[in-house]
Amino acid sequence: MYTDLDNLFQKLARSKFRSKFRLNYDDRLFAEMKGPEVLRQHAHDLIIKRLAPEEPLKDGKQTPVKGHPVFVAQHATGCCCRGCLLKWHDIPKHRELSDEEVEYIVRVLLEWIAKNLQKEPRKRRIKKGETLPLL
Repeated sequence: MYTDLDNLFQKLARSKFRSKFRLNYDDRLFAEMKGPEVLRQHAHDLIIKRLAPEEPLKDGKQTPVKGHPVFVAQHATGCCCRGCLLKWHDIPKHRELSDEEVEYIVRVLLEWIAKNLQKEPRKRRIKKGETLPLL
């Protein structure tokens, strides 16, 4: 586990795969509306349910790529499955995550989301047939 997240984020930035992840318009809006405390609770709940067990269900495929800012952050930070946790964070497989490890992962995810919210947003893609609200 990293004590200095700056080193982790520098390492992740050198990964072509990890560095391509960014929050889309809907994820940004959700994160901004809910705020850090709700995101913290969602991240904690998702990690406990999907990653913390000794042998997570569908390990390696349990984290969707989109649909929630925490899911995007998990892929961007290598916190999406136990294999990535081992590779990127040196957290061993085949045992339940400790409370300290869960809190570390949540901290990594929230820090990534906060950094991503500071970046210039990508333009929202308009889907065919979609109408936009005027206000």
